[in-house]
Amino acid sequence: MLFNIYRVLRIYLLALVLVSCVSSGDKQTLASLEDVELDLKEAEISGSLDKAMESYQKFLEETPETAMTPEALRRLADLKVEKEYGVLSGGVDATAKATSVAGESAAASAAVDSGVAGSGVTGSVAAAGAASALISNDNEDENKKESKASDVQSKDESIANVSESEKDFEKRATKETDIKAGADKAVVAADAAVADDLASAGAKEAIELYKGLLVKYPHYDRNDQVLYQLSRAYEEVGEVEKAMKVLNRLVKEYPNSRHIDEAQFRRAEYFFTRKKYLDSEEAYQAVIDFGISSAFYDLALYKQGWAYFKQDMYEEALNDFIGLLDYKISIGYDFEQITDKIERKRIDDTYRVISLSFSYLGGPHEVVRYFETHGPRQYEASIYSHLGEYYLTKRRYADAAGSYNSYVERNPLNKVSPHFHIRVIEIYLKGGFPKLVIDSKKNYASTYGLRANYWTFFDITAYPDVIVFLKSNLTDLANHYHAQYQNKRLRKFRKENFAESARWYREFLDSFPEDKQSPGINFQLADLLLENKDFRDAALEYERTSYNYEEHDKSSEAGYAAVFSYREYLKKADQSQRNIIKHEIIRSSLKFGEAYPQHKKAPAVLVAATDDLYAIRDFPMAIKIGRSVIKKYPNIENKFIRSSWLIVAHSSFDLTLFSDAEAAYIQVLNMTDKKHKERSKLIENLAASIYKQGEQARKLQDHRTAADHFLRIATDLLLYGS
Repeated sequence: MLFNIYRVLRIYLLALVLVSCVSSGDKQTLASLEDVELDLKEAEISGSLDKAMESYQKFLEETPETAMTPEALRRLADLKVEKEYGVLSGGVDATAKATSVAGESAAASAAVDSGVAGSGVTGSVAAAGAASALISNDNEDENKKESKASDVQSKDESIANVSESEKDFEKRATKETDIKAGADKAVVAADAAVADDLASAGAKEAIELYKGLLVKYPHYDRNDQVLYQLSRAYEEVGEVEKAMKVLNRLVKEYPNSRHIDEAQFRRAEYFFTRKKYLDSEEAYQAVIDFGISSAFYDLALYKQGWAYFKQDMYEEALNDFIGLLDYKISIGYDFEQITDKIERKRIDDTYRVISLSFSYLGGPHEVVRYFETHGPRQYEASIYSHLGEYYLTKRRYADAAGSYNSYVERNPLNKVSPHFHIRVIEIYLKGGFPKLVIDSKKNYASTYGLRANYWTFFDITAYPDVIVFLKSNLTDLANHYHAQYQNKRLRKFRKENFAESARWYREFLDSFPEDKQSPGINFQLADLLLENKDFRDAALEYERTSYNYEEHDKSSEAGYAAVFSYREYLKKADQSQRNIIKHEIIRSSLKFGEAYPQHKKAPAVLVAATDDLYAIRDFPMAIKIGRSVIKKYPNIENKFIRSSWLIVAHSSFDLTLFSDAEAAYIQVLNMTDKKHKERSKLIENLAASIYKQGEQARKLQDHRTAADHFLRIATDLLLYGS
């Protein structure tokens, strides 16, 4: 340790020279001393504590008593304690530099110019030098005091967590606060044996110096500081009871001392650790009454809250703990952004004891009552959430969910409400309450759906996590009720389950039409409708799934399912609706064939469409599609090729395209077994198409051509009839 006392020693030596001059009868006047050149350069000397104490001791031994004597006594005692235990809170820091050379020179000049002769001059100069070296450090005490509380809290680095038992939590959170300033050799006496080891000669001497000073100089203007240091010295050597007696004296005799708030806090801690909670309340309150200028204000609020808590006075305890949070807010703390580990621990501990208090008072409704009585707080949501998590650790799932729900009911339009809703669902899932999970999910989906009133107050794009959960919620609900609908044991509830499932499928699709999940959701909705035999609606949803999104893995399957659903719809439709439905079937079939020509069902769908086209007498389109199938799918099954040629033949005949009809019928006959029951009718159609060509030629008076056609009839009949 380095301590600059060189200037002090120089001034002290100068004083000795002055004394020598006066005693030897030197004729020089004091004024002539102005010509003496003082060497007051800065110098750092190792082992400065010992040298500083030696300087004070020498001063006290060799200098008659002056106004500086009690100050020197106090400083010497401070240094002795510091040597044993490091710097005491509020004490002298021997490592601090002395005042400036200029200040020191001024002090020396003032002493010389005072005109005090003989030993008085020596005493005044030495005292002034020593005082200037250290008294100024007292001005730093106030700054040190402001940092005491933070120094205290840094001792305990454990962060509160809900896995810690309540017993361990109370033990840790209420242990006596260590308010000694950090020092290299700071030691706390644990028992009498350790105290005996610590009570070194230096510490004992310091205590005796303090005691002697109090007796000899009862009117010394810094006796409050002497008492303060004496109490700390007693604490350091383990004599706590004596320390408290000294503190009691300090509080009684010096109520305006700058150490009064710390003294009261230490008294409060003494009473608290001995379960004298009423006494501790009063002492903590004295600190609180001191106001926010005290470094111990927030600690006093915290510990007084615990004092009430220990007496089951939970309402009073809450007032202090809430008061502590209010104070933190008032000085700019952001509870969500605290990076200081110790401060985070203190806040977490406060939230936890608040949760315990509300739990013992009766639960979430008591939180509501408290804030209705005392007014809302900006951190109110955290009170509810911490209480909810406390209940969850106790597996009190209903109470845990109730805590979150209570806040949401009171603050439906708060930005955290959706997250609280999500937490309720998670709690019920963890507790194994499927019905409550579903009910909560329905409530969430209704409250935070995209068309909900909530989003008139908030920008939905600013809450991506809420949107993600909403999507998940909607699909979970739809799938849940779909499964319930399919459950044979729940047949009597099929109608209700169908309605719920369809509702949530549609809610998702209406809310997120362009989401990547939408095609799959749309397909599931169509399946549900098909299962419920709502064929027309199923067909519409299948078409939407197939054609309203970018191609996906269900696109072609949905297109085919749409055609199938329309055909099923046709089976149960009234006669008056059948023609309209056939048009829808044809439209959907042709769209499917155009969009997915490679689908294995495409030829069959298109062939069926040609039948429907012929049925509604759209002969040109029937011919077009029939020939298209024949050309596009030459390798498909013969039955589809034959059917296509047959439609082309019939349609051509009906359009009086008899030559085309003849060629088509020949293709059909070539693909028809001779034993087929329809073969004879096909031969008749072939003959009719040839005959009609003859009639057309005769009408044109092309009799030769007409005769040739009529003659061909017998030949073809013989050819295809054999």
